This record gives sequence, structure tokens and C-alpha cells, in this order.
Amino acid sequence: MNIQTLKGFRDFLPKDARKRQYVIGKLRAVFEKYGFEPLETPALEYEEILMGKYGEGGDKMMYRFEDNGGRRVAMRYDQTVPLSRVVAQYLNEITFPFKRYQIQPVWRAENTQKGRFREFTQCDIDTVGANSALADAEVLATVVESFQDLGFTNFKILINDRENLKFSDDLGELAPDTNIKAVRVLDKLKKIGREGVLTELQKSGFSENTARVILETAEQMKPTQRLIDVFAALKKLGTDEKYVEFSGTLARGLDYYTGIIFETEIESYEAGAVCSGGRYDKLIGMFGSNDIPAVGCAFGFDRILDAMDEQNLFPKDLPGQTQVLVTIFNPELAEESMKISSHLRSSQENSRDEGTISVALWLDETAKMEKQLKYADQKEIPYVIIIGPEEKEKNIVTVRDMKTREQKQMNIDAFVTILKENKQRFLHR
Repeated sequence: MNIQTLKGFRDFLPKDARKRQYVIGKLRAVFEKYGFEPLETPALEYEEILMGKYGEGGDKMMYRFEDNGGRRVAMRYDQTVPLSRVVAQYLNEITFPFKRYQIQPVWRAENTQKGRFREFTQCDIDTVGANSALADAEVLATVVESFQDLGFTNFKILINDRENLKFSDDLGELAPDTNIKAVRVLDKLKKIGREGVLTELQKSGFSENTARVILETAEQMKPTQRLIDVFAALKKLGTDEKYVEFSGTLARGLDYYTGIIFETEIESYEAGAVCSGGRYDKLIGMFGSNDIPAVGCAFGFDRILDAMDEQNLFPKDLPGQTQVLVTIFNPELAEESMKISSHLRSSQENSRDEGTISVALWLDETAKMEKQLKYADQKEIPYVIIIGPEEKEKNIVTVRDMKTREQKQMNIDAFVTILKENKQRFLHR
């Protein structure tokens, strides 16, 4: 038996899982602050739903197979196409504009590297049914505030318009199928450089002159009127303009984009973009009779975690970490420890919306106190409660601060007050 995960797939032990939950909580709070509502879709879709929506590269990286019922199915490659299917399927049940967020795993059979995995979490926000520059700007404003709330100050959203990426050759404007080939190559500019782009354009069938014209055209582009309107709306929304910048060479290789496109970069983080998206007004129409305008983006969840680790942006005490250990002095006093742990938990029932401090009860009635204190130390639990014969007689508890090693005797309600006073520090809300 090979006891390990598949390449590109991971386990998350509690320390890492708490980091993930912390980031999800931060993002969810901002999403809901802007009026986005939660949506979940299945891991599997019919193959025909996903195929042909991402371009040739996307189709190759999709996990596809035949299920036990002989149906051709595929694993969720992103969350935009499933969203489009949902809108088309529940068209008469959805109120527009439909603003949703979705935080679920996706799967791509690609080569693994730093920041790239075969199973990873995406956090998406999308607005469906609004074709205004304000809708575009609101998505960008949500992105900016999300990264600010996570503690980043050195990030930048690069933005362009697909209208800027309609190229020509000696015979005139390129056909859509030919033009998208140029866009896909241009999308690699940061990875392979100017010469690499020129070489690959020629390999894709463009003449040397046309390849040069395509690249130089992109480099000399100016903001479209739509982008000017988006920047104006961002200013009215109060978003700091320093975080959003026009980039005429930004391409975004996915086929379904029709309007603004953008990527978010963090200075000194080299694994790539951490949030990307754009407008896709034709995608939903592929599942129904009418086109429905839409704009949105996907946060690169794993890359964000990686960047936060690099920049030490995680708080020391993450939500979900045990803050109090109630020890068991001996078997005869086990019931007292159980009562105390229950009392500590019930004292928080009226403030669940503020978050809950985790209280753990030691589970071995015969363990020595030394072992229990060592456990708390290894788990970095701030407080330990001890109830011995003296404490029971006086109806008090001994509170040990594991950081300072100081011990104080007090009434359990006094300790509850201390917990409440320190709740914000513990929960980092």
C-alpha cells in the first residue's frame, strides 16, 4: 500500500486548515458586505457542459471519464462555466442582477509547480445580468478590499479590455478563431518575454511581420472608453486608484472573455497572479437562447495563502485554535472538570455571532498533570485550568498562563470575564 497523496493533491493538518478557514472567513465577509450570495455546484458535470469553453489547453487539462452508468462526465475545471449552467437552468427562479460567490475545489490535470496543484480551491465572485461599467468596477472594488482585509498593501490589479485585443494582418481584421490564437500567445508575455512571443506567434502560423505588428499593437494600446468609465466608477466608489492600473499587453487566454479582463499581482510574489477575471457576456448564452451579461473573477486561494505565509500576514492565534485546556486532576475530580468545561462553553452561547473560544477537556482521567501540561505546551494552548481538592473545596479554579508560567486562583466567573475581555485578540475579528 502506497500511503501518500496523489501528486498535486494535498492533506491539510489542523495548523494549515485553520489558515485556510481564516482566509475563507475574511473573503466571505467582504463578499457578503458587497451583496454577493453563496452558491454551490456539484464536483461532476456532464462532459459536454465543460468541454469547449476554456480553449484547447483547458480541454486537455480537464479530468474526464465515463461513470458507472456509461455517462461522459468531467470534474469541475472552474466555477464560471458551472455558474453559467446554473443561470440557464434556473433562469425563471433567479432574480437579476444575480450576485453570487462560490468557494469550492476545482480540478486540473496540469504539471505541478509552486502555486499550482491538481486539486485546489477557488473563490469566485460574479455579477450576472448587469452590463454596466459600475458592475465591472464593483467587482474590482471587492477585490481591492479583500486583499486589504487580508493585510496586503503591495498588490496591483492590471486591467485591459478585450476590445484592445482585436488584431489585423495585411488582409484586414483577423477572424475570431485566428485572433484568439494571437491572444493565447500574448497571454504568455510575462513568462516567455517579447522574443518568445514573437517566436511562438510565428509557430502558430503568423508571418514575422504580422507577429511583430500584433505585439507592438498591444504594447501601444490606450484605455478604451469602457475602461475610462470603470476607472471613474472606482473613484466614486472610494477605491484607491493606486491599486488598479491599465496594461495594454494583458491578454487572459480563456476564450470566453468579451470585455474587461484583469489580473492581480502581489509585489515580490513570483508564483503568478492571485486573482483574475473579466467580463463574459456570451458564455451563458451557450446554454440557452439568450445572451446574459456577466462579470466576475476567481481568487487564487492557494497562492494567497502562500503569499501570506511569505509576508507573515497570519495572526499568531488563528480562529479555531484551542484557547483553554481543562485538565483532570484525578479520577475523583473528573466530574468537576467536566462541569467547568461545560460552564465555559455555555457562557459563550449569547455571543455566537462574535465567534467562539475553543475549550478542550482532557480525556484521560488517569493521566499525570505533567503530561497534560506538556500537551498544552505543544499545542500552544494559552490557558490551562486545574481543579484539585483545594480548588473544589473553595469553589475556585487555578488558571495557568502557559506563556508566562504564572498561576492564579480565581472564581470561574472571573476567568470567564478574562476570556470575554480577550476574545477579540483570540478570534482576530
